[in-house]
Amino acid sequence: MDSYQITFQTWNKVASLYQDKFMDLDLYNDTYDRFCELVEKSHPAIFEIGCGPGNITKYIAVKRPDFQIDAIDVAPNMIELAKANNPTVHFNVLDCRDIGRLQSKYDAIIAGFCMPYLSKEDNAKFLRDCAGLLKKDGIFYFSTIKGNYANSDFVAASTGDKCYIYYYDEEYLRHELTQNNFEVLEVINKQFPKTDSTISDDMVFIAKKM
Repeated sequence: MDSYQITFQTWNKVASLYQDKFMDLDLYNDTYDRFCELVEKSHPAIFEIGCGPGNITKYIAVKRPDFQIDAIDVAPNMIELAKANNPTVHFNVLDCRDIGRLQSKYDAIIAGFCMPYLSKEDNAKFLRDCAGLLKKDGIFYFSTIKGNYANSDFVAASTGDKCYIYYYDEEYLRHELTQNNFEVLEVINKQFPKTDSTISDDMVFIAKKM
């Protein structure tokens, strides 16, 4: 079994625990607010990638009731929770590595901590695919974990289940965004306290499709 399948199985298994931990987390709310502000169009088409139990979905839907949201996640159990938490949103089970086959066009894309589970090769494709799904001047939000890519490895969840985490640096991501015709609008740094008393250095990128 490859690292992706191990990671996907973990997320599916810990869906309820993830909901309990992150559904009401407010650490990143100011970044979601900024995303909502930058999407200026009324009744825009929004695509959320890696929605988990629908925690970000719920926040932005309340903040902007006019958002027309499509959301995906690779874990069926996450999608079931997301549907229960957001009955008016359209959800599908889909691997983010397969979004390139979608035909829809969106005014904005938001991907909360999807990137840490993608290798550089898959991340490069992910950014290309997001650029292809966005309309001109579309807003692109994503968050990831800052670090040295060479240190990417399996990390154990509190249950003992493993997921593979890829780390990225700001310079690399800025370059990749530029290569895919994005203008970086903001990079917001956050520190997330983990259960093992260490700190996760997180980065939130907000960009515009040129």
